[in-house]
This record gives sequence, structure tokens and C-alpha cells, in this order.
Amino acid sequence: MARAQAQAGLPVVAIVGRPNVGKSTLFNRMVGKRQAIVEDRARTTRDRMYGDAEWNGRRFVVVDTGGLEVDTADPIELKVQEQARLAIGEADVILFLVDAISGVTPADLEAAELLRTAKAPLIVAANKADNTAREADAAEFWSLGWEETYAISASHGRGTGDLLDAIASALPPESESEIARKQREAEADEWARDVAAGRLEPFVVGDEADGGDDEELDGTDEADGVAARWDAAIAVEAASDEPAAVAFVGRPNVGKSSLLNSLLGEDRAIVSEVPGTTRDAIDTTLEWGRSEVVLIDTAGIRRRGKVASGPAAERYSTLRSLKAISRADVAVLVIDAVEGLTAQDAHVAGYIVEEGKGLVIAVNKWDLVESKTDRTFDQYVEWIHNEVPFLDFAPVLSISAKTGQRVGRVLEMAIDIWGERRKRVATAELNRVLRAAAERQTPPIVKGRRPKLFYGTQAGVAPPTFVFFANDSAAIHFSYRRYLENRLRAEFGFDGTPIKLIFRDRESARLPRRRSSRRATARQGPGRRSPASARRSKR
Repeated sequence: MARAQAQAGLPVVAIVGRPNVGKSTLFNRMVGKRQAIVEDRARTTRDRMYGDAEWNGRRFVVVDTGGLEVDTADPIELKVQEQARLAIGEADVILFLVDAISGVTPADLEAAELLRTAKAPLIVAANKADNTAREADAAEFWSLGWEETYAISASHGRGTGDLLDAIASALPPESESEIARKQREAEADEWARDVAAGRLEPFVVGDEADGGDDEELDGTDEADGVAARWDAAIAVEAASDEPAAVAFVGRPNVGKSSLLNSLLGEDRAIVSEVPGTTRDAIDTTLEWGRSEVVLIDTAGIRRRGKVASGPAAERYSTLRSLKAISRADVAVLVIDAVEGLTAQDAHVAGYIVEEGKGLVIAVNKWDLVESKTDRTFDQYVEWIHNEVPFLDFAPVLSISAKTGQRVGRVLEMAIDIWGERRKRVATAELNRVLRAAAERQTPPIVKGRRPKLFYGTQAGVAPPTFVFFANDSAAIHFSYRRYLENRLRAEFGFDGTPIKLIFRDRESARLPRRRSSRRATARQGPGRRSPASARRSKR
């Protein structure tokens, strides 16, 4: 099943209760960060929200859910109830959250009757017990019939330690995968302590050589020495064990949640014709081949003016969507095939490029495009590239999340781009291409001077970052920078990912050179001796 528990075989704790009792506040406290949107208004949370927590040496997955309501006529709220019941069904421990200020309400009694049929152990927590008097009021909830009832304050942390103790005790025994994970972490900690104590020999990546010939572009000692400086950082950055993270972004009601559900084969996110149905950024882990991939469904990103004048939850949703782009490896920009690429779509795409993330443009609702021919899609792609030429590196795919047309291809492209972002180019190969590019087209003259490129090296991955050294880096024109980027893409690919090119003056990267004894003597001037010769004469 595509859920957070599958990531490491962790047990699941579901937080349930009627609306506006503080479930998202408690969720954020348990996971240790402000992941779920919190607002003093009922029914803010809609989809299931997953987060990792740890207490008393036990790790577990916490699930935030929408408010439980037995009878509702709202079609969106009906889907919220379905999501909450799915969370109850997959939970290993259920945390029934109630409100100490309101006391036992008919909605609490209805939710309690529903939860009595659950098979997982259940713990009652009376929230908003901010002082001793309200803790006494929370005793009323013992009447619900469960033995474990705790008075807490999720916003202030009061009583949450005792509650977490109870949750950790109620969790099922550790699985084999969880025990193996703990063993790996213990071995890694021991290795880190040995390194810190100096009991392990350091690993040397490369030696920094002396300076090279200014006229030689390819294979110089200086280029090799500068490249060695970056290799260790690149190796650490590229060797991350974190699964690929793919975020689905775009305007409201373009089909992001439908695309996620189609990929997962289940109704993981609530889908409605009403724009703005999704509010939180929802992470879901999906097994992909021999590895895993994290899919992030986000709220629709509206225009800045509408966000500023809208409710607080909508502002938070937009911020979470932008934050999801920042923590993703690849973003899938979903656009409406009928409406076409809008100015807001281009704005979101620009943010993705600025963040250096991989990009796939998914043209959804392709089944609704009328009078299609063999040339329709090619014309559509050409139109997109003409409207936003800075996105010409991004692949474009026509899909239909409703019918499932080519939705699997979206994830395949995203994984391919994830690999392209981590591609490493050897320094010798890079300088070979740089030399050929310079011979084919020299940098244009700027203010009477023609800049000269000496050599280049790859300084990082994800996104691919290249540093070029020149005699006057500030004089290299934007058009020539674009030309070099196109040459790199033609030779090495980097499909779907932005490339960062950094130009520096040669002097800023020159390696320290060892002076020979003859040069040192000559620089003393006539009639003067070097310190070394003076010491020899004294002997």
C-alpha cells in the first residue's frame, strides 16, 4: 500500500475526533514541526497528513485526519469522512481527541460509537486542558468508557509527555525492519564517534597540484587541482539515500490530486470540482522498482492578489505549496489543456527554475481537447516554448488523470530527471567541450575587451553546477552563457533540469605555488642572500 508506513515498516498512530478539537496542533507537536495547517476554524484539515515521530526509542507514523462527523450533506465533507475512516482502518493505535472546554458533546458520543468498532487500541486525550481547573473538567470524558484518558494541552505541551508514554506502550512489538534500522543507525553513530576521536584514518579525495599553463584549457594541473576541491562535496551530495521526491504543483483545479490518485491506484487525496479542495502538502511513499519515491500533492497556487485577500488557510496553503517545491527533487507542473498555459503557470514554473528543481510539464485533461490531429500536441509544445522560452529544457507530456492516459509516463520522466540532476561530468570531458565551444564561437567583445575562458569544473549536482574561470568573468555576455549551456546540454543531456553556470576570475581560484630556490634568491635583489643561504653560511 502506498502510505508512509511502507517507508520503514513503522507503526501508525491516527489522531481522530470531531472538528476543531486541536488535532492538527497535536500532530505538529508530535512530529516536532509545523507541518499541518492550524487555524481557529473548523474543517481546515481535509486529507490525511502523515509525519514521523519518535518517543522512548520508538519511531512511529502519526496521521492527522479531518473531523469525524456521522451525518453530513456536504460532498467534500463526505470525502473527508472517508479519509478519516481509512486512517482508522490502517492505524495500530487510535488517539481519540476531545475538547476539555466544551465537555462531552453529541458529536463526541457519535464519534465514540464509531470508534468502538475499531480493532486497534484506543487512547482518549482531552485537549485544551491548559490549567488545573480544566484538567479537572477533563475527568468527564472517563464516562466514554475507555480506561486510558489523559488531560493535555497540545498548544502548550502540558501533559503530552504522559500521553506519548502511553502511545509508545500501546504500539505493537518492533518489526524486523525497525530492529535492522536501529542497528544500522547504531553502527553509523559508532563510526562517527571513531572518526571524531581520530581512531580512523582520513580518506583523501585528491591532491591539489601546482599551477598550470594559462594557455592550456584542457587537462591543466590547475584545472585538476581546482576540480579536486569540489569532488568530496559532490560525492556526499550525490550519494544521498533519501528517496526521490516528486511534487505535483500548479493552479487550483487543474487535476493534481486526481493525478496522484491515478498513480497510486487509490483515493489518497480528496478530489472535487470545487477549487481549493486540497489545503495541505500531502506526502505519500510509493514503491518504485527496487526503491521508493515520495509523491507530494500540493494545494493550488493562486495569484498573489487573491491569496492576500483570501482566508488565512489559503495563505498557509500557498506557502506550504512553495515549501513543497523547495524540498522536492522534481516538480510536475500540471496545467489545464483546455485553458492552456496561463501567466500564473509561468510564474510557478519560474519559481521551480529559481529553486533549481527538475521540471516536467504535464498537460492534463487532454481528453477534453476537441478536434485533435497528429500535429495538435506538437503545436501545443511549440506554443508553450514560445510563450516561456526559459522552459525549453523541460519535457512536455499530454495526460488525462481521469482516464489514466499516460499518467505512468509522468513518474517515469520524473525519475529520469532525478537521475539527470545527479549526473557527474569528468573535468577532462568538460574542458574538451569548453575548448570546442570556444573554437566554434568566441565570447563577444564587451567594452573593447574580449573575455578569455581558461577552464571549467563541475562544482555540484542537484542541480548540476559548473564553475568556469576567465580573465574577466563580469564581461561574459548573457548570450554566451546561454550558448555554453546549450553546448553542455547537447553533449551531456541534463534533460528536464536547470543548469547553474558560475563564472569567476582566474585569480580567485589560483592554487598556491611553491617558489623554487632560484626564484626566491632572485627576488632578494642583487647583493642579497635568501634566508636559506644565510643559514648555510653560518654553519
